[in-house]
Amino acid sequence: MFRRREPVPFAFLAEADRFRSDVTPPPRERASAGQIAGRWLLGLTIVAALVGSLVVGMPALSTDTGSSAQQSQASQGR
Repeated sequence: MFRRREPVPFAFLAEADRFRSDVTPPPRERASAGQIAGRWLLGLTIVAALVGSLVVGMPALSTDTGSSAQQSQASQGR
């Protein structure tokens, strides 16, 4: 069977730890006060929507033990 002399195409990964670049990336741009306020507002809106859906959905999820004595007209045969 034919074998290659070096593992290809990932031979460069073995040398990645030894390679150091002298080019530094530019510094990150700081977010403005409006951007920070917008992120907070979006986060609060999402949290409020989740809490609101939970509050609205709780009555549908609760089991009513008192309504078991009442029967619908269809179950009474009318």
